[in-house]
Amino acid sequence: MSVETTLIADDIEGYLRQHEVKDLLRFITCGSVDDGKSTLIGRLLYDSKMLFEDQLASLSKESKVFGTTGGDLDLALLVDGLQAEREQGITIDVAYRFFTTDRRKFIVADTPGHEQYTRNMATGASTADLAVLLVDARYGVQTQTRRHSYIVSLLGIRTVVVAINKMDLVGYSQQAFDAIVAEYQTFAAQLGFEQIACIPMSALKGENVTAASDAMPWYTGPALLPFLETVQVDKDVSNRPFRLPVQWVNRPNLDFRGYAGTIAAGTVKPGDSITVLPSGRSSTVTRVVTMDGDLPQGVAGQAVTLTLADEIDISRGDVLVSSEAPASVSDQVAAHLVWMSDTALLPGRQYLLRVGTAQVAASVSEIKHKINVNTLEHQAAKKLELNEVGYCNLALDHAVAFDPYKECRDTGSFILIDRFTNATVGAGMIDFGLRRASNIHWQKLEIGKQARATLKGQKPCVLWFTGLSGAGKSTVANLVEKKLHALGHHTTTLDGDNVRHGLNKDLGFTAEDRVENIRRVGEVSKLMVEAGLIVLVSFISPFRSERRMAREMVEAEEFLEVFVDTPLEICEQRDPKGLYAKARRGEIKNFTGIDSPYEAPEAAEIHLQPTAEVSAEEMADQVVARMRERGLI
Repeated sequence: MSVETTLIADDIEGYLRQHEVKDLLRFITCGSVDDGKSTLIGRLLYDSKMLFEDQLASLSKESKVFGTTGGDLDLALLVDGLQAEREQGITIDVAYRFFTTDRRKFIVADTPGHEQYTRNMATGASTADLAVLLVDARYGVQTQTRRHSYIVSLLGIRTVVVAINKMDLVGYSQQAFDAIVAEYQTFAAQLGFEQIACIPMSALKGENVTAASDAMPWYTGPALLPFLETVQVDKDVSNRPFRLPVQWVNRPNLDFRGYAGTIAAGTVKPGDSITVLPSGRSSTVTRVVTMDGDLPQGVAGQAVTLTLADEIDISRGDVLVSSEAPASVSDQVAAHLVWMSDTALLPGRQYLLRVGTAQVAASVSEIKHKINVNTLEHQAAKKLELNEVGYCNLALDHAVAFDPYKECRDTGSFILIDRFTNATVGAGMIDFGLRRASNIHWQKLEIGKQARATLKGQKPCVLWFTGLSGAGKSTVANLVEKKLHALGHHTTTLDGDNVRHGLNKDLGFTAEDRVENIRRVGEVSKLMVEAGLIVLVSFISPFRSERRMAREMVEAEEFLEVFVDTPLEICEQRDPKGLYAKARRGEIKNFTGIDSPYEAPEAAEIHLQPTAEVSAEEMADQVVARMRERGLI
């Protein structure tokens, strides 16, 4: 019986205390597909005696069904738990496993190697202190090796183990090992790692995993597990300035008001001066409250409720910070962004941004460059595709508190969320706030929208005509304006072709240029509404997200979407400009309805369906009638 087993049997509390004081190391395994990540973790669990008898029995049975090791135990099945993973022999999801040795506790995240699941790898790396990067000794450094290395460096991991695996398949060749080490170190020199340890191993055979291997006497360094047990990584966030993103306001009765959240960095104790951001109000901490009673001091990682000496307006999304070392506040930031969606990131498109506990509307105002993961060179880009990494400027609808990511992960990282599906589409690391955001302010105007509209005797609004090219949008919009003019109303029309002769003449017809086209028109429409005008906008505007963006620039009752629902075949028959014919011949690229999609409105305020019996004049009358019903005229 081992000493540990005896301790469990004789003194369970002593056993628990022994493990409580052990240091915890969180690490990930990453690298290209089939480099042996899951097998390595399985080997660590197996050799560290962290498997129960029923797990071993199940592993033996499943190895015969799903195994890839010729009937032997397939240790990868210990972490590849999804049915699809076992059928394909790959990792898809992030699998977390805990194991312990006499010297340290470990939480390891097994992350997928397929490019398609790079977003899952980034998720696993976001909480890790160290990365074990596997490389197949037969193939050397691959594109995913470089991509994962770059993402690891972006996420602030400074210690990397390059585990050159499957050495048994190259005859345990020192020459093969040295060549891979030289290639990787040349590439990684640009990434700012503080420590790179290169270890040759065979996870399948157990060589150099938990103990030194006799098969590679030329290697004199430590095996993987002894290295992990002794390596020192900087993860003490308690020495950094105090940060607590407010999760909720704790108000159980009239006599208690506290602000609850998890301390992201630093320490806090009664008497400390704190500042609430982004408001900038200050107060003093009176109590640090937990379910188990008051604490003399709260430290990073603890969930606490703070009470303050002063009544301050604080809500979810605010950040309590040290008054001596406050965080930054801005509504524009520069950040690295890992794109995680099959739908490309387009500048100007609206997303939700969540940083800490705050959530705001945001858009990428500019992609400064994207990164070539093979060479790390900066390349010009107008959009980011799935798994691409870019350096971007982001504009938020109001200011948030943050720290540069390199100073605090929790307050320097964010995710972007699709506003329609609520899916996470991007993950970012804030570099700094844009100075311009803090010195531009709204100028207060004495004459506002209501005064201008009253002078004109009307309610300002936007009539947004959308539909395919040739649907009749401009024709109907022109007739509507004539009818409104005859009624004495003040109007203006923004037509797609006309605007592209001036304001938007620098834009083409790619998806990203279409987004910018609508963003600019939406901003102009907003200014016209502020001037008290009825604005008629006639644009194909093929994407729902951009029409929604334009809608949200004005008040809810000021926007009417008018869908001129003319079928594609009728539009092609009309083809007044000959554009459809050219698009069919391949002379025009990105033409809506042919090789670029049109997303029809799902709930337009006005739905016009042209037929042989319904003329453009009658459709214009329908629009005017609907405006009367809504009290706009």
